[in-house]
Amino acid sequence: MTMEMKDSGSVVLTAYHPHSPARIPGMEQTFVQDVPPSHSPTSRKSLSRCRRINRMLSNESAPPPAFSRSNSQASMDSTSMEDFWCEVESIKESREDGSEEAMLLEFKPADEGELEAEWLQDVGLSTLISGAEEEDGQALLSTLTRTQAAAVQKRYNTYTQTLRKKNKHTVRDVRDIFGTSDSSPTFETVPVSPVSSNGIQLPGQKPVWKSVSSNSCLDCGINKGSPSITEELSYEVSFSESITVLPKTQEWPKNQRFKKEDSALPKFIVRKSRCGLTEVGDLSPEDMKKIRYLSLIELTAFYDALGVELKRNRVERVRGRENGLFGVPLTILLENDQKKVPGIKVPLIFQKLLLKLEETGLETEGILRVPGSASRVKNLHQELEAKFYEDTFDWDQVRNNDAAGLLKMFIRELPSPLFTVEYLPAFITLVEKISKIKLQLQALHLLIMLMPEANRDTAKAFLQFLKKVVANEGKNKMSLWNVSMIVAPNLFIYKGKRANQQEMQAAATTAHIVRLLIRYQDILWTVPSFLISQVRKMNEAAMSNSKRQLMFDKGVRKLLRRKTMERERPERPEGAVTFPPYLQSDIPEGVIRVYAPLHSKVSMAIQLNSQTKAKDILARFHCENSHGSSQHVRGQIQSLHEIGGNIGQHCLDPDAFMLDVYRANPQAEWVIKPKAS
Repeated sequence: MTMEMKDSGSVVLTAYHPHSPARIPGMEQTFVQDVPPSHSPTSRKSLSRCRRINRMLSNESAPPPAFSRSNSQASMDSTSMEDFWCEVESIKESREDGSEEAMLLEFKPADEGELEAEWLQDVGLSTLISGAEEEDGQALLSTLTRTQAAAVQKRYNTYTQTLRKKNKHTVRDVRDIFGTSDSSPTFETVPVSPVSSNGIQLPGQKPVWKSVSSNSCLDCGINKGSPSITEELSYEVSFSESITVLPKTQEWPKNQRFKKEDSALPKFIVRKSRCGLTEVGDLSPEDMKKIRYLSLIELTAFYDALGVELKRNRVERVRGRENGLFGVPLTILLENDQKKVPGIKVPLIFQKLLLKLEETGLETEGILRVPGSASRVKNLHQELEAKFYEDTFDWDQVRNNDAAGLLKMFIRELPSPLFTVEYLPAFITLVEKISKIKLQLQALHLLIMLMPEANRDTAKAFLQFLKKVVANEGKNKMSLWNVSMIVAPNLFIYKGKRANQQEMQAAATTAHIVRLLIRYQDILWTVPSFLISQVRKMNEAAMSNSKRQLMFDKGVRKLLRRKTMERERPERPEGAVTFPPYLQSDIPEGVIRVYAPLHSKVSMAIQLNSQTKAKDILARFHCENSHGSSQHVRGQIQSLHEIGGNIGQHCLDPDAFMLDVYRANPQAEWVIKPKAS
């Protein structure tokens, strides 16, 4: 079934997703060998269509558009986009022949008031709608920067004005909630001066920077052209506060092209502050939920600062299958897989397809681009559904191009897109209006922070695989741009019915988005330190509010008086370790007690100085326990964790300077244990 819906803007938003579990999805047209498409009679129709589409894309044949040329549209010539449209046509034909049925997701427009209400709920500020005095909402508001507070106030004002026009009900004034006396609602903001990643600006201390080591930095081994421009990224100040001059958005010169060469992309250097870098998996789920709230507020403030409208699609959810492998929501797949492998974060079938390709397909010429046999892929799909969980499927029979076809089919058949599309049109708009890669990357970074956990973990595994494909370009002939063009139609919205100027514009941009995702993935899965700072402040504000409430309880006050000589300890989050009383005594300033419950020596007091790093503490424990600990413990990769206080749980960077982290969170406990995979 095919449907089309136009949103309130000018871009046709269309997404293909499978909807027929009873039918066996197939794949693209058959190519047994890597031969030119013209050698296959069945491919002539596709090839002629691809060429026709690309003639439309070329400047020579396309009439001048009535609107300003976008960055991506102005830069794409017929050669650079041919693989993209051939992939679109290949997917379309596989569905037209009945081997794979798809349905279009509808993006329904909504009135402004409804969108703003949803936005306030999504950022954890439903209290502004309901009127309830929730402490979490107040704690969140107390951490906002100037630009973030302005973004919240703008959305809240729009929401209240819309409701008043509709006369739905009396809207509670924000002044009644926060006690402000101005004529218009205002939110108290935190200072916008740079803060260190530990969440506290220490008096008279400047951040100390260190380059990220090459194995965790941006050089993915794919920049084989002339040296690219090197720029430095900072996570210390919010992106929206860093915009001091509004970028120009006028059209590009006609002779300026959106270059597909890898060297055209700048190389970004992220420098470690004294508290190190934090990856997405290093924080507790509770704190990541707060990161998502703050990321959406920051993304909105970022767009406001750039003068670009941030619109959200209202997506109708498609209910997928509840069992099987293909067409099953990621969350259900993971629930089923975790019964076999506890703690797994990426579906087993997806991991196995990636492993198969990494073991045998990385050097295959045209991998991902050259489609597998439709009949073989159909049979393999049936066998996988029947035999995968029984461990009787023969992976040796799977050819590399067929495995690539199954991988792309898995992504396309997800009931909800792997990269959620609520804010994709907004990002496309930003790329078209703002040419600076750094600003595009910052927006994409915040979008990654917004992704659901299952999507983000699966996407990370997929992008790591794509980086390996590009690293083998010398043998597989798949450059970064080639891979991006093939992957984009499988990941993002597109329309294969006919090409027009708007669709070509979005096509070029989505391919560029995939290129940014692959090239800068090490950056994108790092949590900006200014967001961690705000999470710390949120937790501190919530604890402060809780303490004030407790003081009204006489029984609690009596208990506190009896405990005045004991060290105050916050409520332990889930995953915290409980230790005997003799290990919980007060310790001097600048000394931390580190616990290692899996080691033979479970506790050690360590005097910190300005140069003590997390890896130094790990090395000391390893030395002390080199003979007493079990072989299993010695074989595990141990990490130092900060638990409690103003953070839920935080796996520390080995290069983090411990005195700075300690000063940021003196109430924390310090535990050595394996890092969550």
